[in-house]
Formats: sequence, C-alpha cells, structure tokens
Amino acid sequence: MKSTLDTLLIHGGATTDPRTGAVNLPIYQTSTYAQSALGEHLGYEYSRTKNPTRDGIESLIAECEGGKFGFAFASGMAAIGTILSLFQSGDCIIISNNVYGGTFRILDKVFSHFHISYKIVDTRDLKALESAITPEVKAVLIETPANPLLSVTPLEQVATLAKKKGILSIVDNTFMTPYLQKPLELGIDIVVHSATKYLGGHSDLIAGLVVVNDAALAERIGFLQNSIGGVLAPFDSFLLIRGMKTLGLRMQRHCENALFLAQALKTHNAVEKVYYPGLESDEGYEVQSSQARSGGGMLSFELKKDYDYRIFFKSTQIIVLAESLGGVESLLCHPASMTHASIPKEVRERMGISEHLIRLSVGIEYAQDLLDDLNQAIKKAKV
Repeated sequence: MKSTLDTLLIHGGATTDPRTGAVNLPIYQTSTYAQSALGEHLGYEYSRTKNPTRDGIESLIAECEGGKFGFAFASGMAAIGTILSLFQSGDCIIISNNVYGGTFRILDKVFSHFHISYKIVDTRDLKALESAITPEVKAVLIETPANPLLSVTPLEQVATLAKKKGILSIVDNTFMTPYLQKPLELGIDIVVHSATKYLGGHSDLIAGLVVVNDAALAERIGFLQNSIGGVLAPFDSFLLIRGMKTLGLRMQRHCENALFLAQALKTHNAVEKVYYPGLESDEGYEVQSSQARSGGGMLSFELKKDYDYRIFFKSTQIIVLAESLGGVESLLCHPASMTHASIPKEVRERMGISEHLIRLSVGIEYAQDLLDDLNQAIKKAKV
C-alpha cells in the first residue's frame, strides 16, 4: 500500500524496533558491537560505519524524498563538505548567486586549497547557466528558494541541462523540506538538508542529511561518510526521527503564517520590498507553484531608509533575533552580519544582500501576534 507523505513521516523508514516491537526506535548508544566469531556479526561492527538509530533516520529521509539511499551527518555543513569531497583538484562547482554563507565559505576558504573552484551564477537564467558550464565544471549546487532572497530556480530544467552536459545536479532542500518540494522526482541527482532546521523543527539538534537514487553515487557517498566520519550521533538521530513525525502539521502552519505576514508587509508603508515566492506578485511565483506546494515558511524584507534596522532588531518582543531557522519559534536574522557575513561585502551587494535586508523564519505562533510584534518594532525604528 502506497502511503502519503503525512503518513510516511510517522510510519516510514526503519523507525520501529524489530527486536522488541517498540514503536519508537531505541537510541543505540554504543560505539561497537559484539561479534560471534571473526567476520561474523549482525550487520554492525562500529557505529561510525553503521548504527541502528542512524539507519532509522537515513531510511526515513530516503523514503520521504522519494529516493533510495539516505545518509545522516553531524551537521548540514558536514553533509555539504562530504558531497564536495566527491570532486577532484581542477574541478569547478557552479553555485546559485545567493546561497547560504557557509556553503560559500567552505568552497572559498576550504576546498579552494585543494584547487576546487566555484562560479557564482544566477541559476534562474538557464542561458547563463549553460554558458557557465565549461569543461572543468562538474556540478551545479542550487538552493531554491535561495537563502536569503528567496529566488526560485526551475529544478526540472536545471536537471535536464545538467544531464545533457554530464554534470551532477545538487539541491539544498532545507527551506522546502520533502513536504513541500521533491527535487529527486524532478531529475536532480543529490538532495541535501540542514536537518537542524525544519526537519528537526525544535531548535534542539544539529544534523545534515543527503539523499540520492543512483547506487554507484550512493556507494561513493557512503565511502566518504565512513572515511571522513562526520556522522550523526544516535541520540540526535532519535531526536530527528521524533521531530519529523510532526513535519506535515508544522509546515502547514509555517506556510500559512508566512503568507499572512508577507501579504501584510507587502502593503506596509515602512517596507521597501518583500521577498516571498508564495506571493502572486513575486517574480518566482509561477516557477515556485509548478515545483513546490507553497511558498514555504521563510520570507525576507527591506525596511525603507528612514527606518533604523538596528533599532528594529532590538525592539521585537516575541520574535527572537538568532541564527538558524525552521524551528517552531519565529526567528529574525540580519543576513549581512550573520548568516552571510563570510561573503565579502562587494559580493553580497552584487547578490542583492543589502544592510537593510531582514530575514524572517516564520514560526507556528498565532499569526496576528507575530504581525503585531513586527508592527510595534517597525514603529519604534522610525527615525
């Protein structure tokens, strides 16, 4: 029987205990496993290589993404770093022109030492993307909607182009989750998540996930996962499975609240611009509607110049100023000095990430309370 995603989130993957029948997979808090004789064991030898609780989350995310092979890591950046380790000296990776600052940083400051380069491209522009795919380019790494300007890249067309050019397509699906968007079903090769965010959903764990369909690619990633060793611990695997059980309910509320706030901010006389692909007026709306179930729970906006964004950040009473996103609580972020501070100022400005840009991870609180909080903080920021 084929289950819907809402049901899979609760019953999918190897998330019950076959030995005892426990409906919650136990935390197998062990580093090693007894062997009955040389080379004879129950499928587990050492927990860096394989652990039953980690198996549970890996099978769950694979099933939810419509993939065949899942991998769990100690953080989203551990997942990204492992995927980038697929490439060799002389290779080049194309990245979207507004991506998470950590993704830019690991390419610019770490993998550059191994002579793996990158190109920044507006991946919404398929002609520009195709022109950028020169012989040294081996992959395109996309966020859609991208962080923090929520620009939308057409995934199916990018996947088709990547296959035509013989390069890998990689999508960071953190903002959307498999509840809203399934890149593998659109032809993408590798899906990556910072599971710290919506998948965990409660701001109480750090985790990264990867899903693929191709067996040969999965073998290479599995080798790197074991060799590099940035694996997800059993307790965090347990927390992540538990968090994902309510993903469907949470995402519905995140999306409802985000649309409500985006519509209100769009007509606010203090707001210069709102970035939210769930608004019909947004330039990415049509593409977003064709490949995702909604605009998601993230939005960004710019205050007009006669409002001091520093005072605004100090003045909210419910919404918290903090790094990260995707938790049940609403979080404010200043991308220029927080998530994207590692990107040089001139590059940020070319991307459109101004000092006045505010990113809002919309939580599941009562929507009017959130709007009232924004309004009173904006009022105080008037100069």
